[in-house]
Amino acid sequence: MEEGVDFYFNEEGLMVFTEAYHLKRGYCCKNKCRHCPWKYGKKKGGSPDKKEK
Repeated sequence: MEEGVDFYFNEEGLMVFTEAYHLKRGYCCKNKCRHCPWKYGKKKGGSPDKKEK
């Protein structure tokens, strides 16, 4: 794995996998990953970063 291509570290110091990494892996883990290319857990028409009221 290559930093900046397959993952990066967020502001809290946590490793975040990129869309490129997920596509290389080839399947969805169903953990609602931030960069999921299969959009698992994302609602249509809304911003994934906004919380619902």
